[in-house]
Amino acid sequence: MTGWEMVAVAAAGFAAGGINAVVGSGTLVSFPVLLAVGLPPVPATISNSLGLVAGNLSGSIGYRRELRGQRRLLLRLIPASILGALTGAFLLLHLPAEAFETVVPVLIGLAVVLVAGQPLLQRRLRRAADGTTPPVRGPRLAALFAGAYVTGAYGGYFAASQGVLQIGIFGFLLHEPLQRLNALKNVLTLTVNTVAAGAYVVVATERIDWVAAGLLAVGSLVGGAVSSRYGRRLPSTVLRTAIVVLGIVAIVVLVTG
Repeated sequence: MTGWEMVAVAAAGFAAGGINAVVGSGTLVSFPVLLAVGLPPVPATISNSLGLVAGNLSGSIGYRRELRGQRRLLLRLIPASILGALTGAFLLLHLPAEAFETVVPVLIGLAVVLVAGQPLLQRRLRRAADGTTPPVRGPRLAALFAGAYVTGAYGGYFAASQGVLQIGIFGFLLHEPLQRLNALKNVLTLTVNTVAAGAYVVVATERIDWVAAGLLAVGSLVGGAVSSRYGRRLPSTVLRTAIVVLGIVAIVVLVTG
């Protein structure tokens, strides 16, 4: 890797860490750069997941204020994310990429629809519940657990737009402001990427490009910290628009790439 390529990878990590903290889909920036500097697809995916963990951590810390009152829900959903991440890591290492990538654009498209329609859906749900907020238990909790598992499996396999999927699903099931949903997404994404990266280190060490992963880690750590400081101040409308736009871009990139 040349000096300029190393700079490009670090810059991609900065951009990806910042995008992940506020929206998700940072992998759509960093993954193509890793391919451009010569990494094969699977090593690029593994190195990317490992390198972006640092950005997930700084982004989660930056959103700690929005996490207040969500500890109990997180403790219920983190085990599902862990199981999902292990499933996704297994799929990446054992199945052809085409088998899962065929479904990815459909999943992202569903997430975009859920995010865009979240305000209308929540208003109708509140109206149906006579203005009260339904408790998170029973079928709703089961649906959240399933959503955390599915998005965890997706994130462990590919990671791009994992955050868009999470916000889309959780926004439909939870009556929370978008910034609080984003904080929840950050912690679950951190969990998924950490578990998946750990699995790769244990069973696929030879496929990791440690230089690329290290450069991404440094860049994403700074990017996540900077973006969470300013991104958390964005109005919900702006944030929702950014999520929808990036989700559409993700679909175009995956379908045409």
